[in-house]
Amino acid sequence: MALADAQGSYGRAGRFRARTVSFRPSFGSVPPPALILLGIVSVQVGAGLAKNLFARSSPDAVVMMRLLTSAVVLGVVYRSSLRDLRRLHSWRDIGVAALFGLTLAGMNACFYQALARLPLGITVTIEFLGPLSVAILASRRRLDLVWALLALGGVATLARGDGDVSLVGVAFALLAAAGWAAYILLSGATGRRFSGSSGLALASIVGAAAMLPVGVSTAGTKLLDPELLLVAAGVGLLSSVIPYTLELEALRRVSARVFGILMSLEPAVGALVGLIFLGEILHWQEWLAIGLVITACVGATRFQQSPPEAPEA
Repeated sequence: MALADAQGSYGRAGRFRARTVSFRPSFGSVPPPALILLGIVSVQVGAGLAKNLFARSSPDAVVMMRLLTSAVVLGVVYRSSLRDLRRLHSWRDIGVAALFGLTLAGMNACFYQALARLPLGITVTIEFLGPLSVAILASRRRLDLVWALLALGGVATLARGDGDVSLVGVAFALLAAAGWAAYILLSGATGRRFSGSSGLALASIVGAAAMLPVGVSTAGTKLLDPELLLVAAGVGLLSSVIPYTLELEALRRVSARVFGILMSLEPAVGALVGLIFLGEILHWQEWLAIGLVITACVGATRFQQSPPEAPEA
């Protein structure tokens, strides 16, 4: 779910993730495009798995369990940095990371509420407007107006109001898109203040804590089901830990522009995962809408101007 900008890559953890340097397995023999595509598939399979849980638990509870999984994994990995939090960082730094975590919680909560009402491919397509908007608004080129109109045309096609698509679901997906845009900006601010992924670890803990009362109140005793907890932990690994690791390795060996173009395939992969694993059959108009948004994403990334070269000393 990402677009590239002139300075870096807007992945699931934005420019912040490109700064992470520790705790990673070796994927040196795997081509970067394969890593990116594996990460995309992992995220979408995780979303499909989460949607299957909605019949047994609430979307908010699934979000809570997903964030708890990320918080536990990252908290263990970066426990030393978290122990020295107040010695290494100001309250302002901690506040930025906390706001990042609240944005993470809100973005995922809206995404899962949309997913409960819309097919996976449509939900991902609408949410993609978040990073696309950031990339276009940061640009000064007239050509980007074309990509913006294409994306708006795609969403208008989805929300045509003939009863096939839930407008409430579209509204939640648009809120998720706004959350993703804020997430991109806050991830950059967090990355400038924290080393490695310690800021992301703190944000995950804050996000999990924010969703805890909502998830517990909506799911109740269902959270005591060991099978539910195990599957939800799998959602957390597939949707967060695994793709973060794969994309981080890819970002070390591929340009931000190539990364953004490949990540633009995510709405189509989401639609295919929805078809294969959830039996969600889309109409041709919906595939057209997905194609319009993907074209806008690729265009905004492919024709981006490169930053000027720094003069040699």
